[in-house]
Amino acid sequence: MQRDWPQDIFAVLREAEVRQVPYVPDGGHAALIRAVHAEPSMRAIPLTTEEEGIPLLAGAHLAGQRGALLMQSSGVGNCVNMLSLTKVCAFPLLMLVTMRGEWAESNPWQVPMGSRVEAAFGLMGVEVLRATRPEEAGETVAAAARMAFLGGNAMAVLISQRLVGAKLFTE
Repeated sequence: MQRDWPQDIFAVLREAEVRQVPYVPDGGHAALIRAVHAEPSMRAIPLTTEEEGIPLLAGAHLAGQRGALLMQSSGVGNCVNMLSLTKVCAFPLLMLVTMRGEWAESNPWQVPMGSRVEAAFGLMGVEVLRATRPEEAGETVAAAARMAFLGGNAMAVLISQRLVGAKLFTE
C-alpha cells in the first residue's frame, strides 16, 4: 500500500502552524494544494512566478505568520536573486520543491535546472534536504520546518521525481 505522502506533508504544515502557502500551480503539488485550499486556517496564494513567494513569506514573517513556498524545480532558477532577501533580512524560509529533470525525465528542457537545483540553493545559502520515498516525506518536511521556523534558516525540501512520478513528454 502506497503511503499518502502529500497528506503527510500537509499534516506537518498544519502542526507547524503554517498559515500562508504561496504556490505556482504544479501537478506534483496538486493534492497538497487542494488540501491547503480546503483548510480554513491556511491561505493558499497562487503566484505568477516563484520569486514572488519569497517576499510574500518575508511579509508573513513580519506579521507573525509562518509560510511554505511550493514550487517545481524549474522555478528555482527564477528565485536565485530573490533568495538574497533571506540572508539580508534574516527571516526563516521553507520551500517544498517537486523535482523534474532527474529520474526517468523525458523532457530535455527540464534537465538543466533539475540537475542543478541543489547546487543553486547551495550557492545562495539555502540548506537542502531530500525526500525520495513516501514514508520519509513527512519527517523530512518536519525536520526542515524545525530548522526554518525554530532555527531561522532558509530550507528547501526536494521531493524526488521518483516520488512524484515522471511525466511523459512527447514531441
